[in-house]
Amino acid sequence: MAEPVRAASFLDKGGTGKTTSVAHLGVALSEQGHEVLLIDLAGKQGDLAKHLGKWNDVKAEIEGDDDWPNISTVFDDTWGKIVDKLGDSAVDELIVETDEGPDLIPAHPGLDSLDAELGNIDDAEDRYSRLDNFLTEHIDSRGYDVVLVDLPGLTNNVSYNGLWAVDGVIAPVEMGPFESEQAVALRNDLEKFQERFPTNVRLAMVLPNKIDSRTKLAEKYLEAFSEEYPDEIAPEPVPLSQDVRNAAERGQTAFALEDPSTTASRAREAFLADAEELVKRLGGSA
Repeated sequence: MAEPVRAASFLDKGGTGKTTSVAHLGVALSEQGHEVLLIDLAGKQGDLAKHLGKWNDVKAEIEGDDDWPNISTVFDDTWGKIVDKLGDSAVDELIVETDEGPDLIPAHPGLDSLDAELGNIDDAEDRYSRLDNFLTEHIDSRGYDVVLVDLPGLTNNVSYNGLWAVDGVIAPVEMGPFESEQAVALRNDLEKFQERFPTNVRLAMVLPNKIDSRTKLAEKYLEAFSEEYPDEIAPEPVPLSQDVRNAAERGQTAFALEDPSTTASRAREAFLADAEELVKRLGGSA
């Protein structure tokens, strides 16, 4: 069985649309016939579960102390013993089926202390390779074509685990000078990461989103990004859409809208095109 393509949504800045991008790319890939797993490491708030309409179920398990094992558990030294005791059901307990296609491993409050816990591990390779070990040992054999990881909006031990584990990084950006600086810094950081550690992670896609085509400034920045990242820029920028925001508040992606607005329809088309291109760039089957 072929190993799944792995990608992570990451930029050292919050509010750029990382979670929205992961949710929509995941659903787009499912629409195209891929088996998809989404993993939320972005923080204990569980935004990816909220975006896919599963937060109430996840929250109920957390509040009822029926949430063990969870995503934070796989980073623990005792994870191997848990699997030895529970077998495949240990991994089954982590995965939630969504109504829009992708499976999901949701975030958990245990992520709140995970960065500090990983920081206590002296060996750098052991510290940063735990997510990769989990995916290799327990996810690769489950028949997924694509695994997408939503990382925190800052550089820490959790995000380094994500970068170690994936083939490529998706960098969702808004159209502004600060995002341009962050994208340049990300590319430089990935090159340093490759030099320091045995990983081939690369910047696979710069994904412009929340594009207001009515403004000349947005078009100017979009042109600048395309010139700076000719090989990494996504084929279709994602337009700004209030309909997409409203859908997210209801626990849906734009793909679940029965009567989408023009901008929501354009967003869906953009995510479909970008999802197809992402798989090609990372060497998966389209």
